[in-house]
Amino acid sequence: MAVVAAPRPLLGAILLLFVSAAWGSAFPLMKDLIVRMPVADLLTERYGIATLVLVALRPRCLRGLSESTWLTGILLGLLFGVGQTAQAVALHDLPSPVSGFTVGSYVVITPVLGLVLLGAKISGRVWIAVALALAAMTAFTLLREMEGGDISLPALVTTLLSAVLYSGHTLLLGNSAPARQQAYAVTVIQLGTIALMTGVLAAPDGLTLPATAGDWAILGHLSIVACALGFLARSFGQVHVPPVPAAVILSAQPLWVTALAVAVYGEPLTWTLFLGGGLIAFAMLLVVLPGRLFRSVRRGRGRVPPR
Repeated sequence: MAVVAAPRPLLGAILLLFVSAAWGSAFPLMKDLIVRMPVADLLTERYGIATLVLVALRPRCLRGLSESTWLTGILLGLLFGVGQTAQAVALHDLPSPVSGFTVGSYVVITPVLGLVLLGAKISGRVWIAVALALAAMTAFTLLREMEGGDISLPALVTTLLSAVLYSGHTLLLGNSAPARQQAYAVTVIQLGTIALMTGVLAAPDGLTLPATAGDWAILGHLSIVACALGFLARSFGQVHVPPVPAAVILSAQPLWVTALAVAVYGEPLTWTLFLGGGLIAFAMLLVVLPGRLFRSVRRGRGRVPPR
C-alpha cells in the first residue's frame, strides 16, 4: 500500500493552480469543438486518449489494486463524467458566462455539502474565501457583457446539477483513503470510466473524428493537458489541500479563460479582469497561508512565526 506523505499545502496549491489553468483553457476550446463534433464522441475520444496516455506512462499502475481503490475510481469517474456530459450538452443553450458562473457555484456548494453530509468543520476564514471566490466569478462572468439570446431554464438546471456532481467529486477525492494513497491509479480508473460511459452514448452512431489538423490539435490539448495532466495534478494536489480550499483555488478558472482571451485574441483589459483577479488572488491567499502566518502578514509582520 502506498504511503501518504505529510501535507504540503504550497505544492498542492501550485498543482491545483495548474489544474485551474488547464481546465480554464479547455472551456472555450470545448465550446468551439462541440459545434463540429457530437458531445458524446468528443468526450469519449478526449477521455479515452487521456487514459491511454497515463497507462502508457505507467503500464503497471493498475496491477494489484484493492477493490476499494477500483470502486473509488469508478465512482469518481461517474460523478465527474455525468457532470461533464450534462454541462457540455447544456452549453448549446446557455451563454458561456452563465454556464461558467453556474458551474463555478460548486465553490459554494462544496462546503455546504461537506457540512451536511460529512459534518465537516469550515473555518470562518475559509467561508470568507468562498464568498470572495463567488464574487470573483460574478466579476468574470455576469458582470461581463452577456451573449445575446434567452436563457434556457432546463439548460440552467442541468448545469447546476453538474455543479453539484463536481462538488461531490471534490469531497470524495479529498476524503477517500484510496484516492490519497493510490492517486495515479485512481486517476486512470476515473478517466477510463468516463471514456467507457460516454462511449456507450457515442457507440450507436459511431465515433466522429476531428476533420482538420486544427481540430486534432484542440483534441490533443483537451486530452493530454486538460485531462491526463489536469486530472493527475488534481489528484495529487488534493492529497495536500482539503476539499473546500481546493474548490476555492479551482474557481480561478475564469481568470485563465479571460487571460487567454486577452493574450491570444487581443481582447482589451477591463476593470472586471482586475477586480475578479484581485478577489480570487486574495481568496487563494486566505486558504493557502497557514492561519498564524496570515495573521502576521495582515498585521504587517512578514516573518513566519516559529512552529
